[in-house]
Amino acid sequence: MSLPAEPRSVRVDGARLAYVDLGDPAAEPVVLVHGYPANHRAWRHQIPALAEHHRVLALDWLGWGASERRTDLRFDYDTEVARLGRALDALGIGDCNLFGHDYGGFLALGFTQRHPGRARRLAILNSRAHRTFVPAWYTVFSLVGLLGRSRLANASAKVLPLAGINHAALRKPLRDGVFDRATLRDYLGWMRDPEGARWVLHFFSQYRVPARADLAAGLGGIQCPTAIVWGTGDDYLRTTIAEELAAGIPRAELTLIPGGGHFVMEKAPAEVLAALRNLLARERTSARISENE
Repeated sequence: MSLPAEPRSVRVDGARLAYVDLGDPAAEPVVLVHGYPANHRAWRHQIPALAEHHRVLALDWLGWGASERRTDLRFDYDTEVARLGRALDALGIGDCNLFGHDYGGFLALGFTQRHPGRARRLAILNSRAHRTFVPAWYTVFSLVGLLGRSRLANASAKVLPLAGINHAALRKPLRDGVFDRATLRDYLGWMRDPEGARWVLHFFSQYRVPARADLAAGLGGIQCPTAIVWGTGDDYLRTTIAEELAAGIPRAELTLIPGGGHFVMEKAPAEVLAALRNLLARERTSARISENE
């Protein structure tokens, strides 16, 4: 089983959201949400194997990959978490196994807390989750946000080489073979267009970097089986985030992958797949959890 050459698409908030749909349509759904600056291909090593027994829907989150980039839409956290629910609705998915990496894990955590009845099982992989980035990257993302909110945003989008800047930041994983040049071009190529760069600045203008006390306070309310899968040696996020998640979520199991780094699904694909399969084999709670809406 291999990934389709072209993703499908559905309308969410009036914009085109691209996604890959693989496996038996009648099987239990697994929804995969990628992180920055990737798309559904970040899960390329796991999708075919997971699709052997599940229906796998791997999203290009709105604004990323082949999905539409609209600067007339909001991308603050509350809107994005609610948008995830609207995306599931558009896909015809009621409840699902929800797996998120990086930004995807950030959204999945908030979504599971707000809509517990829709998450059968939860996986969070190398994500800021309830915390935030190491100081250097906290500063970088904060400055990009300030630029996005400034009067210089439109002018900067025309001249700022965002694709090149991101490419330079990802030289280490590229050199280490975490992904190849073609995959990196797929992740970043659209940023070379001024409209793509403008959307990135629009996104960061509404993105907030500080830790989320509300998400931290809600960890104990997550009752579904949960996997915290973490590559150590992450240049952006401390392993203590994973340890706090595992300690705070009642049914969480922690898998640390030595040297897996931030892009853990791509650097340690077999270990990640094993952890996700283990999660999918765990029994759901028998008690029905009501929505906190």
